[in-house]
Amino acid sequence: MQEAIAKAATLVEALSYIQRFRGKIVVVKMGGSIMDDPKAMLDMLTDVVFMNTVGMYPVIVHGGGKAISSAMEARGLEVQFVQGRRYTDQRSLTVVEHVLCNEINQAIVDQINALGGQAMPMHTLGSCVLFGEKLFLEEEGRKIDLGFVGQVTEVNGRLVELLCRSGTVPVIAPLARDRTGGRLNCNADTAAGEVAAALKAEKFVCVSDTHGIRRDPKDPDSLATSLTEAEIVKMIASGVIDGGMLPKTNACLRALEAGVSRTHIIDGKFPHSLLLEIFSDRGVGTLIQK
Repeated sequence: MQEAIAKAATLVEALSYIQRFRGKIVVVKMGGSIMDDPKAMLDMLTDVVFMNTVGMYPVIVHGGGKAISSAMEARGLEVQFVQGRRYTDQRSLTVVEHVLCNEINQAIVDQINALGGQAMPMHTLGSCVLFGEKLFLEEEGRKIDLGFVGQVTEVNGRLVELLCRSGTVPVIAPLARDRTGGRLNCNADTAAGEVAAALKAEKFVCVSDTHGIRRDPKDPDSLATSLTEAEIVKMIASGVIDGGMLPKTNACLRALEAGVSRTHIIDGKFPHSLLLEIFSDRGVGTLIQK
C-alpha cells in the first residue's frame, strides 16, 4: 500500500508540471557516452515518449562523434581534430553522413516508434531543416579551413513546429545544407542551441555523460545545481568551463539570448534524468537561466 501511495504522490507532483508544459516545445540534445549505452538510451527515449504522450512537444537533436570516429578508423581514414572540430574532407563527410543519418538517427526514430511514439527523421538524406555556411577557425591571425564543416545559420522552425503539433517527434541530425545544396558537418551542441533559439523553446536540455557544471572542475562535490547567465560568462572567462563543456554552455547561452526561459545540462546515465529534471522538484543536473 505504501508503495502505491508513493507512486500516486509522484503522479500528483508531476501534474502541475504536465499542465505547465503541455503544448510547449522542449529541445533535447543527446550526446556523449550515453549514446553507446542501450539502457541509458532506452530510458531517455522512454522519457521523450512520455513527454509526447502527455502533450509536450519534444524535439531531439543528436550527436554521434564516437561512432563516427570508429567508422572512419574501420575504413582506414585518419581522424583529425582542429580546436575541437573534426576536420571533414569529402571521404570523411560520406562516413559522417552515413553514420549520423542511416545509423544513429534511424535507430532513435525506430526506438521511439517501438515505444509507441511517432518520430520523423530530419537530415540531409531526407527532410533537412538545418541550413548553414562553412566555418573557418582563426589561429594567429590566419583562417583555418576545416573542409566540409559548417555552422547553422537558419532553421526551418515552421516545419519542426508543424510536426510537433501533429504529435510527431522530430529527430534532427547535426548536418546542414549550404546555399548550393552541399552538406556541412556541424557541432551537435551548437546546432541544438540554434534549434532551441529558432523555436523559442520553453526549455533546452543538453543530455550528456556529465553530472552538470562544477564550480571546481577537480571537485565532484562542487556541482552547481543552478547558475545564472552572468555566472556562466564569468566561469568561461576564468577557464572554469572549458573543453567539451564549453560548446554545451555556449549553446545554453545562445538559447537564453533568443528567449528560451530555462536551459539544463544533465547526466543521461542517471535513470530517467530527463523526467526528473522536467517533472519534479528535484533536478539532476545544472539549471542555467537569466
